[in-house]
Amino acid sequence: MTTIVVVKKDGHCAIAADSQSTFGDTRLAAMDDARWNKIFQYDDNYFAICGSAAHDLVLQSALKKIKKLDFSNRAAIFESFRKLHRKLKDDFFLKTDEEDDDAYESSQMTVLIVNRHGIFGVYSLREVYEFERFWASGSGRDYAIGAMHAVYSQLSASEIAKVGVETGCMFDVASSLPMTLYSVEMNG
Repeated sequence: MTTIVVVKKDGHCAIAADSQSTFGDTRLAAMDDARWNKIFQYDDNYFAICGSAAHDLVLQSALKKIKKLDFSNRAAIFESFRKLHRKLKDDFFLKTDEEDDDAYESSQMTVLIVNRHGIFGVYSLREVYEFERFWASGSGRDYAIGAMHAVYSQLSASEIAKVGVETGCMFDVASSLPMTLYSVEMNG
């Protein structure tokens, strides 16, 4: 339960996320959470994760254990998450069960990535998407996508991301402010 957005515009990329954690019907607001930032940096990449709160520390730890991971394009991200999936199972005891008719084992998480190469999403079966303008994940995603669509032509990447998260937090009960926002300049 969250609102996470990525935006690409005019040579800049942005990633933003709300700060609320939810445990069933109980929410943990930023004022009571010593580590409420849902975005973390690995090398020149920013990551934000939807799914279990455990994914944050697990993915950060797994990234440190595998050498030569590449997040510069769709194919490289796929190969990196293929390596990470094995590490998640072997070292972190990932439970891969989801639907009986899934074609592949699940990694149980949705990850949005921003770097100087663009904005990307990785889904539970290691599907990798590269987005051209913007995207959102989490329970507030529909509100965020609509809001970002409405203002895309008028604002900068960071401002669009801010509008997306603010709108997600306004209407989604599992998302709340404050937000965290990072921006990067793209290659050439």
